[in-house]
Amino acid sequence: MKFNILIVDDEKNIREGLGQALEMDGYAIFLASDGREALNTFTEEEIDLVITDLKMPNISGGDLLRHIAADQPTVPVIILTGHGTIETAVDAMRDGAYDFLTKPVNLDHLSLLVKRALANRSMTLQYRAMQSELEKKRGFANIIGTSPHLRRVFDMVEQVAATRAAVLITGESGTGKELIADAIHNLSNRKDKAFIKVHCAALAESLLESELFGHEKGAFTGALSRKRGRFELAQLGTIFLDEIGEINPSVQVKILRVLQEKKFERVGGEQTIEVDVRVIAATNRDLKKEIAEGRFREDLFYRLNVVNIDLPPLRERKEDIPLLAAAFLKEFAEENNKHIEGIDPRAISALYAYSWPGNIRELRNCIESAVVLCKTQGITADDLPPSVRGSDEGNSIRITLGTNMAEAEKAVILGTLGHLRGNKSRTAEMLGIGRKTLHRKLKEYGLEEETHET
Repeated sequence: MKFNILIVDDEKNIREGLGQALEMDGYAIFLASDGREALNTFTEEEIDLVITDLKMPNISGGDLLRHIAADQPTVPVIILTGHGTIETAVDAMRDGAYDFLTKPVNLDHLSLLVKRALANRSMTLQYRAMQSELEKKRGFANIIGTSPHLRRVFDMVEQVAATRAAVLITGESGTGKELIADAIHNLSNRKDKAFIKVHCAALAESLLESELFGHEKGAFTGALSRKRGRFELAQLGTIFLDEIGEINPSVQVKILRVLQEKKFERVGGEQTIEVDVRVIAATNRDLKKEIAEGRFREDLFYRLNVVNIDLPPLRERKEDIPLLAAAFLKEFAEENNKHIEGIDPRAISALYAYSWPGNIRELRNCIESAVVLCKTQGITADDLPPSVRGSDEGNSIRITLGTNMAEAEKAVILGTLGHLRGNKSRTAEMLGIGRKTLHRKLKEYGLEEETHET
């Protein structure tokens, strides 16, 4: 990696001489005659280290140091001065200088100092990159899947998380909308602040306004004291409004005002409260249809729908079923103190064949039930709920465009095996492959081969 060094000095001979010396060490050199020119260069170029004179016209080296320390604290700044007093050195170090050199500069000393400063910067940048990757993994820790649909959702979450934009998460019930809201908050710069969740459909219509905005003492019967609402509690953090399509028009108006003006009043109160809250909403309803039928405000929809993340139903990401099933199996086996090693191919095939109207929530319940009923060391098709093991969607399977070849092959093999009720001989014959190849594929998928031939 070639580092970029910015040298700032109002004396031409000094800045050019230092530039030539450091250029011989293999660095890319940028020169500036004063702090103003240096700031322009710093904005336009990716600078790794700054060497600056302290006393300069326009913007001094001290002001330049303070700007860099505030804007990009990982960039080391070495101060040069012809007035080397203890006080000057202490002031510069207090303001964030990496080190301090007096003129005339000892080039060997400067060269060693530059190497050490850049080595520290490299380690800092590597550490931050690692931390960033860890934060991303933590953010998606509870979301399982590798399907193309889900990867696109991950990309959108990463893009939107760092912004202030409102997000509307849509999708059928049970697709994991709350987990996506968790990920957005956990990957945002608000992650250390409050994350307040409100399940709008679970609250009575008469209580929702008070829950969201709070109330004053005596605002209504039973209001015995002042109460802070969820928006107030979420100050500087994030609020998640789940099932936003269930709220009544009067509450919609107040939420719209918060989004537009960042202000509201408590129920029964006159004091205007200002908040800085990031809003994430979710719904399984078609809000455009709700708007057309007069049940949802169009202006609120557009305020909420700055970014829309639409979650696919499980039937459109069936390649994720084995991963999800394995995770749920591990969770419920530990919870019920049972030793279960896996799920046999016929059971997996039945999971593939089912349409999952309840999505991931239904799959989770299905695996929990199977774990409870399992009497052996592996879940079989007989352990699954009757609706799942008896499903038959005909002679077709769904494979999403963009699915890689290995996952598509897996879907075809397991879908065919499920359609043929676990008959491996007929499956191999229908697919035009040998039985040894089929057995090898099933072994690669980590599935037990206990299914009896029929």
